[in-house]
Amino acid sequence: MLTFKTLLRVRHYEMDALGHVNNAVYQNYLEQAAIEHSEYLGLTLDVYRQVGGVFVMRRVEIDYLRPAVAGDTLEVTTWLKEMRGTRALRCYEIRKQNQDNLLVTAEALWVWVDAQTMRPRPIPSIMLDKFLQIQNPGVTS
Repeated sequence: MLTFKTLLRVRHYEMDALGHVNNAVYQNYLEQAAIEHSEYLGLTLDVYRQVGGVFVMRRVEIDYLRPAVAGDTLEVTTWLKEMRGTRALRCYEIRKQNQDNLLVTAEALWVWVDAQTMRPRPIPSIMLDKFLQIQNPGVTS
């Protein structure tokens, strides 16, 4: 399992009435980690425009284990569990930086859609090649 990690700082306006990160905000963190992972692989917004599609989150399942608060730096780890056809299944773990205890675990189903019609279509080979190259580092494209 090859992973991608990024750090995100919790902002004050992301708090709920209890002073913790609002549950809905975690989905933003998941999306940001997926975007940064894609960019790390060279799959920038320009590449997405060239191939005429985009990944959209169809389903997300989040387990909230411990709270985070404003000022915390979170380490968001993500990896692809499966990628085929129109779908990519991505897993996530969120911890406070330099700590072992999990705050959140999540699994999201992303679907590749045509940017014009917003209809699902097979994930382009450029995307598969980049993501699968990371999964199998010995493979060259």
